[in-house]
Amino acid sequence: MSRNSKTVAERNRAEVITNAARLIRRDGTGVPLSDLMAAAGLTKGGFYKQFGSKDELVGLAATDAFSEILALMGRLRDEAADTADAREALLTEYLSTMHRDDPGSGCANAALATDAARAGDGSPLREAYRTGITTTLTKLESYYDDDRRRNAINTLAAMVGAISLARATAGTPLSDEILETVRQTLMADPGKTDVPLSTPPIA
Repeated sequence: MSRNSKTVAERNRAEVITNAARLIRRDGTGVPLSDLMAAAGLTKGGFYKQFGSKDELVGLAATDAFSEILALMGRLRDEAADTADAREALLTEYLSTMHRDDPGSGCANAALATDAARAGDGSPLREAYRTGITTTLTKLESYYDDDRRRNAINTLAAMVGAISLARATAGTPLSDEILETVRQTLMADPGKTDVPLSTPPIA
């Protein structure tokens, strides 16, 4: 293979992975292989020149998807004056209607949780998810000064749960209420449940 051909092949492979990362977050890992290739402007016929199996591609795409939330968390932490400012910035962006309405570019922890739970133990997706969530928690620990591990786990679980419930109820007042309630609670204290809320409960 010439250097030019190799460069084109590497670029095509990267495009497939990046586009697959968006599709599996939006539609789940059941997306047909032809759709994963078509999203990168390629045909299904060239798939096995680049990947050993669809499972391999899904695992690589999951890793790519996690890289986005990890990069965001790193940037927000670096830009913040202290941990409180960092948490506010993260919670404002994560528990937003924009994130709720665009799962394809959203957090892999939330978007891929169900598929990862159903994947076989040792599968590329399961392994990528375990690595991704572990790294996410490590990043999130830097958002706290005290009891860092406990707060990181509580916060991630609450954020992922809230965005998942908000997506499932999108188009209703309850969806917005979930985002606002959890955001206010976590900004006060991830372990505190008696935070006054500005939004009235749904009747």
